[in-house]
Amino acid sequence: MTERVLLVGMMGSGKTSVGRELATALGWRYLDNDDQLRAATGSDARTVRDRDGEAALRRAESAALTVALTTPGPLVAGVAAGVVLDPLDRSRLRAGGFVVWLRARVDTLAARVAGTDRPWLGDDPAGAVRRLYAGRADLYAGVADLVVDVDTLPAALLAARIAAALHDS
Repeated sequence: MTERVLLVGMMGSGKTSVGRELATALGWRYLDNDDQLRAATGSDARTVRDRDGEAALRRAESAALTVALTTPGPLVAGVAAGVVLDPLDRSRLRAGGFVVWLRARVDTLAARVAGTDRPWLGDDPAGAVRRLYAGRADLYAGVADLVVDVDTLPAALLAARIAAALHDS
């Protein structure tokens, strides 16, 4: 059994809530992408993007992935949604552990992120999520060892399903 679970998916898919539940269930450490990004840059994602641009944010997200891949396990890590856009980061994900795609419908994602301070949403969360999600489904599928649909299930049940699949792998 691997000692590293990497959770990928769009913002609002539940990487943090499922990740914390899974880490608790396994008795492992949880690394949150937002926390790693803040530790590396001293700022949150919105500030990095607004101050330094999208390319700088993508580099910071890649650096947070490096932390998740190099921190001694066992651990569960939430990975930035956009990391899959970089071919090198997709290769690192595939080689770095047991990758779980937390898949959700666009309407679920839009409802979950509405009213949050995410740097990509603007005034139209549903439209923003739809645009960001376009083309990413195949990228997430290409790195995933397991796909879990998250639209209707609570985080604890999703974590239990992932833990069972992890033990069976």
